[in-house]
Amino acid sequence: MSRRTLRLNRAIQQEISRLLEKDLNDPRLSNLISITEVSITEDLRHVRVYVSVMGDTETQAQTIEGFRAATGFIRKEVSTNLRMKHAPEFAFEYDDSIERGAALLHLIDQVTGTD
Repeated sequence: MSRRTLRLNRAIQQEISRLLEKDLNDPRLSNLISITEVSITEDLRHVRVYVSVMGDTETQAQTIEGFRAATGFIRKEVSTNLRMKHAPEFAFEYDDSIERGAALLHLIDQVTGTD
């Protein structure tokens, strides 16, 4: 992955976080949400956004649906604010890595007896 792509991934992640904080008013996107990773293709046409959500399975599904509903707005804002030549297509996916990490830490605590 080129340095340009890595920089753009970070910039997109920051921009989506800013939009979540200030501009997106969808109640499905008001939960505790973390953008864990952003990956843009080398041709800058497709962006995959990995999202972690605190809550049950239903909350997680609603959050992903909220992102899918806001895709057009996010696409327009990100491409405008980052001055991109083409507005990339966005795909939002749930990322359970934080929960897996917490479960692993819990197992380690059980084994070492510090639980």
